[in-house]
Amino acid sequence: MKNRRNFLKIAGGTTLLGLLGTSMTQAKKVKNVGVNLYSLREPMGLDPIGTLTELAKIGYKVIESAPSAKGNYYGLKPKEIKQVMQDLGLVLASGHAIINANWQKSIDEAAEAGQTYLLAPMLPAKGQTVDNYKKSAEVFNKMGEDCKKSGVIFGFHNGTTEFEKENGQVLYDVLLDNTDASLVKMELDLGWAMVAGAKPEHYFEKYKGRFPLWHIKDIKQDKDESIEFGKGKVDFVAMLKNQQKSAMQYMFVEQEHLTQPAIETMRFNFQYLEKLRY
Repeated sequence: MKNRRNFLKIAGGTTLLGLLGTSMTQAKKVKNVGVNLYSLREPMGLDPIGTLTELAKIGYKVIESAPSAKGNYYGLKPKEIKQVMQDLGLVLASGHAIINANWQKSIDEAAEAGQTYLLAPMLPAKGQTVDNYKKSAEVFNKMGEDCKKSGVIFGFHNGTTEFEKENGQVLYDVLLDNTDASLVKMELDLGWAMVAGAKPEHYFEKYKGRFPLWHIKDIKQDKDESIEFGKGKVDFVAMLKNQQKSAMQYMFVEQEHLTQPAIETMRFNFQYLEKLRY
């Protein structure tokens, strides 16, 4: 009996070690972490090349630009920022631009800068109604066609209001249901979706392959504000397991609310993700 118990202990331990070994082997590391430059709006406005240099030193590989008072590239011309990115070993994968009379110029600049994606961070039709979201979807389909002609992929970035309802219909769902999946991609801001009460994993399941871009941020426990990674309530491990369903290509760190210099915040968030396993 004693020998049998010893055998079972050894066998059980061996099995446990085997399972642990398998689990450890399967654990994945976050790769090619990107950053949205709105998080660094002040330093980018003052010294865009110096700020991008610091981001490259931290380890960021992928960049998403954001509109500024100096244009979509912080005073740099499209060819200039393309060259800066190449020199630093960075990829300008995406950029946000305001929908206005200069939209075609934004498309042309994105193509010249070598961007893959050009995103609208707001809806063209104002008002939280189903009809307005259908109108926005119609405009987005046309914008998607215009971008495609220039070799750029069009997309939309959500806030919180898109998850409001009218007559029981979630407005974001209306937008997804009425846009052409081949022309209009979605950049899901996981943090703001969760603040609005939506579950990102629900959308990854319901609209598989529609979310090639993510904004990742942590949210304070007691306030609807972004905070350094690991200090809030977002379960990053759970979110990262949905990459395949969403067809995620790029994820961008974003933190709007800062408690320390922006570059230090981005360093902290990068290092948090670098240690993360999922």
